[in-house]
Amino acid sequence: MHAIRMTDMMVTALAPIVWGSTYLITTEFLPPNSPLLASLIRALPAGLVLLLLCRKLPKGMWWGRAAILGTLNIGLFFYLLFEAAYRLPGGVAALVMACQPIVVLLLSTLLLQENIRKIQVAACGVGAAGIALLVLKPTASLDLIGIIAGLAGAVSMALGVVLTKRWGRPEGVSMLNFTGWQLTAGGLFLLPITLLFEPLPDTITGTNLMGFGYLSIIGALLAYTLWFRGIERLDPTTTSFIGFASPLSAAILGYIFLQETFTPLQSLGALAILCSIVLSQAKLKPSATQNKTAAQQS
Repeated sequence: MHAIRMTDMMVTALAPIVWGSTYLITTEFLPPNSPLLASLIRALPAGLVLLLLCRKLPKGMWWGRAAILGTLNIGLFFYLLFEAAYRLPGGVAALVMACQPIVVLLLSTLLLQENIRKIQVAACGVGAAGIALLVLKPTASLDLIGIIAGLAGAVSMALGVVLTKRWGRPEGVSMLNFTGWQLTAGGLFLLPITLLFEPLPDTITGTNLMGFGYLSIIGALLAYTLWFRGIERLDPTTTSFIGFASPLSAAILGYIFLQETFTPLQSLGALAILCSIVLSQAKLKPSATQNKTAAQQS
């Protein structure tokens, strides 16, 4: 059971590792100042492809649930993420969004009757401190709208994670199909807003198309399939802590592709992030939702 859980955590971690590349792709590959367009192209094409492949639409109450989850996990979150990425240095944006595990802890208590353990609170603090050491520099510029967007994005994603765990997945619906519902719903949420409030770029280059393609296929279709699989198999708090891999990934990619160097404090921050993920799993007691999932899988 422990080996299976570790495998699920490692597979789920691939999603935030991929998302860590969003800041690099946004600044180096996408048209400037286009957060809505970037969000729309990341979500809608991938969602429509999955719907065409799976050919199964929601039924009954799942129309509303898919719309809510798609808005929280995809549409609203994507826009807020790109808004923060355009306005803030990538590391600062990642730091702001590091409050997500704290929000997940609180919402899990309210909506899932999960108990908050002191070790989880400590892990939140260690992880946030690690991200601060890793990415926050004295010269970092702080745009107020970017900060607000980052905080709102963390809340949106946290609520989406908890509701995804609470509602589960309809019987007979594959994970790819479930992901397609949410990506499509999020894209449809963004479509009219993008057309009304954001002018299209004057030119779209081949580099821009490469960036959009990567975000849609790898950053959305693949990564969100793995992420929703993880939410289904793991408790929401564990899933949110795995999200700390995103800023770590962003820092490593900056080191490799942008010649950004690690200071001793940044290296200590990377170690603290890894420790927070391990710390969050200490003396973990299965919750009622985990027991139910385990019983269904057996």
